[in-house]
Amino acid sequence: MLQYAFMKNALFVSFFISILCPSIGIFLVLRRYSMIGDTLSHSSLAGIALGLLLGRSPLIGAFLFTSFCGALIEFLRRYFKKHTDLILTIVLALSVGTAITIISSGKAHANVDSFLFGSVLTVTKSDLVTVFALSMISVVTIFLLYDQMIYIAYDEEAAKVAGVRVQLINYIFSILVAAAIAVSIRIVGVLVLSSMIALPVATALQLGKGFRTTLFCSILFSMTDVLLGLFLSYYLNVAPGGFSALLSVAVLMIVILVKKLSAAGKQTAVRPRTRTGRG
Repeated sequence: MLQYAFMKNALFVSFFISILCPSIGIFLVLRRYSMIGDTLSHSSLAGIALGLLLGRSPLIGAFLFTSFCGALIEFLRRYFKKHTDLILTIVLALSVGTAITIISSGKAHANVDSFLFGSVLTVTKSDLVTVFALSMISVVTIFLLYDQMIYIAYDEEAAKVAGVRVQLINYIFSILVAAAIAVSIRIVGVLVLSSMIALPVATALQLGKGFRTTLFCSILFSMTDVLLGLFLSYYLNVAPGGFSALLSVAVLMIVILVKKLSAAGKQTAVRPRTRTGRG
């Protein structure tokens, strides 16, 4: 399998996806903004369509348009403070409307199915350069803003009082989310992209550990989901995005089941001791 160049390219991109998506997703989940990640992943389809229409890289188009939508969400938050769902509806209407209009016009000059479902065959050398550049910029930015982003994730109002430039960092974070989405589109596809951002984090949160350990475990779960999904989808001849999403749900269910069984086992072990103590 690894003798094929397209599989090597897919493995290269999958490695960066499995690190970048949970690193961004943990801040989205802690801020209860998972649906914003889902909205932005669907917004990327409009960027892909614009890129194809203009004869440019669809990944760059997805990155630029998703960054614009992320900034638009942040801007609208000041006007619809109590209606986050309304903001997402507005952004979805703009992005999906743009995508459908361009695709239905027949001027995109390409089939967008591979972007919807993900495909290992469509990763080109220029995509590898784009993925590598966006991933490195994102990792360096997260490293530099790590403390401020944790502060904002736990208490945005307290962060403002402490002098953190919340609004600026929120705009930068929107660009980071756009970068994670653009990096993942080729392998995962638009439709299930948000699962790669949120589900490994949801699985790691079941362990009940601190922030750093949860982030580290999120990356491990993400690597398991994405890389195992890539290899198995090759042999099953199915789209890697959909199969990776199924694996991520399965891993989450397994961790929850093990957690429940472990808690039940501890309760069973405590009861005999209590009875023995009373006796």
